[in-house]
Amino acid sequence: MKFSRSTKSGLSDWWWTIDRVQLGAILILIIFGIVLNLAASPPIAERLNFSDQYYFVKKQFIFIVFGALVTIFFSFLNLKNIRRLCLLIFAVSIISIFFINIFGAEIKGATRWMDLGIISLQPSEFAKPAFIVLISWLMSESIIKKAPGKSLSFILYVLFITGLILQPDIGQVILVTLSASIIYFITGMPLIIGVIIFLLSLTGIALSYIYIDHFTQRLNIFLNPNLGDTYQIDTAYNAIINGGWFGVGPGEGTIKNILPDAHTDFIFAVAAEEFGLISCFIIIFLFAFIIFRGVKRSINQQNLFAKISTIGLISLICLQMGINIAVNLGIVPTKGMTLPFISYGGSSAISIAITFGLILAFTRQKKTNFEYSSRKLSFQS
Repeated sequence: MKFSRSTKSGLSDWWWTIDRVQLGAILILIIFGIVLNLAASPPIAERLNFSDQYYFVKKQFIFIVFGALVTIFFSFLNLKNIRRLCLLIFAVSIISIFFINIFGAEIKGATRWMDLGIISLQPSEFAKPAFIVLISWLMSESIIKKAPGKSLSFILYVLFITGLILQPDIGQVILVTLSASIIYFITGMPLIIGVIIFLLSLTGIALSYIYIDHFTQRLNIFLNPNLGDTYQIDTAYNAIINGGWFGVGPGEGTIKNILPDAHTDFIFAVAAEEFGLISCFIIIFLFAFIIFRGVKRSINQQNLFAKISTIGLISLICLQMGINIAVNLGIVPTKGMTLPFISYGGSSAISIAITFGLILAFTRQKKTNFEYSSRKLSFQS
C-alpha cells in the first residue's frame, strides 16, 4: 500500500508524520520478544503441569498482538486527546490500586493484582505512562502559563507512590521517582526541591528496610550473600557466562529448566545463554536506538508539552530496561521488573505498548498539532 503526501486522509497523514524508523525498531524488538518466549516459556508450562507446553507462548502472542494495536492506536492521537485519555487511565488506575490495597488478595507478600476472572491486571503498570504524561503537561503549563503545575504534579506523585508503597512495590516507587525527578530537573526544578526529594527517597528506603520484610531480606542478601539464598542471581549469572559470545544454541539452555522466573524477570539471562552475548548487545542496541531516536525527535519538537513528555517516557523505558538487566547481572537486588516487550506479562506488555505509542505520537513531525507556543526548557535552579 502506497501513500502520497498529497493524499488527504488520516492514515496517510499518520504515515508521513510518524517516525517509521523508530516504529520498525519497535517491531524488531517485538519479534525478539516472541522468539525468546518460545525459548523460555515451554519449560515453565511443563513445570507448572499445564497440558499445553506453549500455554505462555500463546498468551504472550495475544498480548503482543493486542499491544501492537494499542501502540498504533495511541500513535494516532493528538495532544488534546492524549491528555484526556491519560487523565482517565490514571484516575481509573489509582482508584484500582487503592481498591486492591484494601480488598485485594496478597500474592508473594504484595497486593498488586486485580482478578477479573478471565485475566488479571496490574493497575500500577497502566498508571506509569499516564502519570508521566500528566506531570509533563502540568510542568509545561507552569512554565508557559505560570499555572500551579509544580504543586499539582507533586500531589499526583505523592498519591501514586503512596498507593505503590501500600502494596508494597518499592521497585516501582524507585522507577517512578527517578522518572519524575528527570522531568523536574529538565524543567528547572529548584535545587532545594531536588535535595528534599533525595532526602525523602533515603527516608523511604530506610522505612521500607525497617517495616517491609521481603525488602529487608533482599537488601540484606544483596549486601551480604552469605545471609540467604542467592540461587536465582547465581543461576542467571552462570547462564550468562555459560552462553559466551554465541550461546549454546536455541533450546539447549538449562536456566529455563531450573529458574522459576526465566520467562519474566530473567529472560535476559535466557537470551545470553542460548543466543550468546551478541543477542544481548542487539537487544540493548535496539533499546538504545529507540531512545536515541526519541530524544532526537523531541529536540526538534516545538511544543513544550510534547518535548517534556517524550523525554519522560523515554526515561521510563530506559530505567526499566536498565533495572531488569542490572538484576540479571547481580548489580542490584532482585526485583520483579520486566524487560520491555521481551518478558512475559500481559499488564507489562500493554503498559509498554502505551508508552511506545505515546512516544510515537509525541514525536510526530506535524506542526498543525501544536497547541502551545514554542518555549525553551530552563535548566536553571
